[in-house]
Amino acid sequence: MENIDWKNLPFGYYPTDYNVRCYFRNGKWGELEVSSSEYISIHMAATALHYGQEAFEGMKAYRGKDGKVRLFRWEDNAKRMRMSASGIMMEKVPEELFFAAIDKAVRLNARFIPPYGTGASLYIRPLLFGSGAQVGVKPAKEYMFVVFVTPVGPYFKEGFNPVAVELVHDYDRAAPQGTGHIKVGGNYAASLRPADRAHKDGYSSVLFLDAREKKFIDEAGPANFFGIKDGKYITPKSCTILPSITNKSLEMIAEDIGLKVERRPVPLEELETFEETGACGTAAIISPIKKIVDRETKKEYHYGDIAGPYSTKLYVTLRGIQEGEIEDKHGWTTVLEGI
Repeated sequence: MENIDWKNLPFGYYPTDYNVRCYFRNGKWGELEVSSSEYISIHMAATALHYGQEAFEGMKAYRGKDGKVRLFRWEDNAKRMRMSASGIMMEKVPEELFFAAIDKAVRLNARFIPPYGTGASLYIRPLLFGSGAQVGVKPAKEYMFVVFVTPVGPYFKEGFNPVAVELVHDYDRAAPQGTGHIKVGGNYAASLRPADRAHKDGYSSVLFLDAREKKFIDEAGPANFFGIKDGKYITPKSCTILPSITNKSLEMIAEDIGLKVERRPVPLEELETFEETGACGTAAIISPIKKIVDRETKKEYHYGDIAGPYSTKLYVTLRGIQEGEIEDKHGWTTVLEGI
């Protein structure tokens, strides 16, 4: 067993033994290659560097209570990566290649899968980018698909404890008809400066408004936003929001525990009516929000210093499914046998 302080792992990069790579060249995907190098040799005119042809996914492998290793909804990650590839005209990674790569990457680095009960997991990062050279704005003819893994702790240092969030008016994460609905690097680059400012202001994350009218709640930095009130799980609907696999799962669990689910535009004014709010995504699962502060108007919205009952139930249930503690009646998990 790797000598790692599993319970105090941050969410960050920790080197592991191997990564898996595959090239698309001459109109077809090649064979999977295994590498122990953390570096990639790339052409200086690669479209990823010049024209932003790059997409990635985030997913996890969990060591369950029964000792088995599980993936969570990997097919949805594969589908979303194909959607991202289509959005910026990259070659799509076939589902069978996607699974073969993540399966191999996890198995080759099995000693880095955190033990059950530590709160940590093995983060899996599939990456697709234009590796072919182009000078002139057009798609590459060659692509590289890479999968690496790293053990991680909670995304927010607070873990499953409520955080403070800063709402901003003066930055946009994505344009209304742009790339907000796909998982490409440019969306995250656009969020770096307001997120850094929010951290300096003392907040864990930033909450964006819609770019067109500044009237509706959009993304919560690197995660989807949700609010709970009157027995309803409410999450914003917008063409600029990334379709979170975690959020989709929470919607189904919310219905399972008796909440009515509404995916619709959420006006800014509605923030003061929620009983609970949170940010959700693969990295954090759920990060409950204790307060939202509007940086422009200074208005504050408070939701309590402890996680609300519904947020807690949703978090415990989803985590329980991922770790094999709770029955997976939706068929979301895939057991990787023999690890």
